Amino acid sequence: MIAAGRARSAGWAALVVAAALGCAAGGPEPRDPPAGPGAPGGPGGSDATEAAIARAVDAGNPAAIALLERIVNINSGTMNLAGVREVGAVLRAELDALGFTTRWVEGAAFGRAGHLVAEHRAAGPHLLLIGHLDTVFEPSSPFQRFERVSDTAARGPGVIDMKGGDVIIVHALRALRAAGALDRMAITVVMNGDEEHPGEPLAEARRALIDAAAGAAAAIGFEDGAGDPRLANIARRGAASWTLRSTGTPAHSSQIFRDDVGPGAIFEAARVLEAFRVRLAGQPYLTFNPGVVLGGTAVTLDAPHNQGSAAGKLNVVAKELVVQGDLRTLSPEQLAQVQGTMREIVAQPLPHTASAIEFDIGYPPMAPTDGNRELLALYDAISRELGLGPVTAVDPLKTGAADVSFVAARVPMALDGIGLSGVDDHTDRETADLRMLPAQTKRAAVLLYRLGKRSTRRPAPRP
Repeated sequence: MIAAGRARSAGWAALVVAAALGCAAGGPEPRDPPAGPGAPGGPGGSDATEAAIARAVDAGNPAAIALLERIVNINSGTMNLAGVREVGAVLRAELDALGFTTRWVEGAAFGRAGHLVAEHRAAGPHLLLIGHLDTVFEPSSPFQRFERVSDTAARGPGVIDMKGGDVIIVHALRALRAAGALDRMAITVVMNGDEEHPGEPLAEARRALIDAAAGAAAAIGFEDGAGDPRLANIARRGAASWTLRSTGTPAHSSQIFRDDVGPGAIFEAARVLEAFRVRLAGQPYLTFNPGVVLGGTAVTLDAPHNQGSAAGKLNVVAKELVVQGDLRTLSPEQLAQVQGTMREIVAQPLPHTASAIEFDIGYPPMAPTDGNRELLALYDAISRELGLGPVTAVDPLKTGAADVSFVAARVPMALDGIGLSGVDDHTDRETADLRMLPAQTKRAAVLLYRLGKRSTRRPAPRP
């Protein structure tokens, strides 16, 4: 998951991993997840298949933990192409064994390892499940191994972001097959190999995922989201970037502000940035941040690496300035409105200066929609029936961008953040709450089962 502020607080209720971490640090033993009408034997309802799914999840949990340990112990930092392929091969074999038709999408065209795509064809509604194979931990990282820190918690690179989610996908599909439900389900699984550091061109890197969304009734992402099993994502802010370039008339500094010289590039860029703040700051769910600034007489920008050099003199009016920043919005409409305002500001330069702005739309927004809310309501109802408590929508400000955003506008309903719970992803303290592996797998498997039983005549995807 593309970060939005990563290290999470462990101040949760008994359901989540904080207690497990406390145990690992010598604190009290974690309390069990809450029991209810459907725990541990299955949903509180009378559907025999759903009860069989829940029992299969419990029976298969040791194998799921073993699979998680196996793939966490394979380094798959995004740029370790061989490692990403190896994790893909392990999960491909699991999906092959479940009767999926699998293929590897080679990533040479976008400079990455590639993606795993698996299809299970049937007459029911088409469901798209989304995972990713890579992590932020390259081979140079000292954080490389799966480690049990208590009976209920495990630490490891990518254990929740998102190898735990990948395992939940496989574990849920195993349970559906054991209950005799999988044969009637139309499911496509896409596990990208470059979610943490996407390849370029991005359109090519996400082509397989976007193609897989064609005709899908729902898209479900198994990221760890907010890391709290009481929350799921019906919305994610998009992640875009922008580059502002301002120029001025170089002259001796004693002549600055003269009618034929003007204020120079640095004052012009300062005008633009301050106007951005005054006119745009405070909009709900909008953030924009100038992260790199280089200005002076001569500027060199290494744009892909967000670095460069600048030279000038204190007694020379600045000739040029460049700013790189990011932009996060909740909907395509908000993105378009903000871009329009920024362009309007840029188009009003100070005398003898000029400014121009360019945008690079990386991850599109996943807007909150009625379809997404409907899917969350179904997931919430299943969780309650399983005795696992309610699930509500996470605040989009608290999570980053993710691959589900590329397809959310192409399907009637989408949901994300239902992968394995834990804390501190993207750090060497990344820790999973293993108690929640069977719980979250049951919720996912029953969700897929109920979606698979629905009529295939669903509302058309949003334009």
